[in-house]
Amino acid sequence: MIIYLHGFRSAPASIKAQALQRHMAAKGLGEEFWCELLPPEPDAAIALVERQIAHCRSARPTLAPTLVGSSLGGYYATHLAEKHDLRAVLVNPAVVAPLSLEAYVGEQTNLYTGETFDFKEAYIRQLRAMDVATIARPQNFWLMVETGDEVLDYRDAVAKYAGARQTVLEGGDHGFSRWTDFLDEVIAFAGLAAR
Repeated sequence: MIIYLHGFRSAPASIKAQALQRHMAAKGLGEEFWCELLPPEPDAAIALVERQIAHCRSARPTLAPTLVGSSLGGYYATHLAEKHDLRAVLVNPAVVAPLSLEAYVGEQTNLYTGETFDFKEAYIRQLRAMDVATIARPQNFWLMVETGDEVLDYRDAVAKYAGARQTVLEGGDHGFSRWTDFLDEVIAFAGLAAR
């Protein structure tokens, strides 16, 4: 199972989530993809994903789920992968989410659903509490960044995930423009094979 965690103000309708879902479905792996709209509150988002992790482990104890997180989803995936000893693919992850999201406290609009939500100061404290200062199991991580990311400094991620598998591509953007080039490798990293 791949558990996809979208970014801040994003949704399951995001380009990367949809591309991976379609690709997996085409390979007969449609039931191995999970992506739901994450609540704006970090603690609630983590709780939702942890319920899915527990469901996956009870349904198939021999194959742990793999997390794929984009931007803020990458921050969440790091916390969850370390806590539950899971593999994680991190796509332009928000390494310093508590700092980078401070400017967004207040009313926000989801870029895909159009819904508005209140991003509270308390959410920044929740993000700080789940920060992973040092990665204990770098072998569990695959970092994917593009140097042209206009939102986050890719060098922060390269430094944080030292020792992990890293794909650093010149140019691109925060959306990781070459995502579709890596879908087969992501599926393989998750231990899944086409049916």
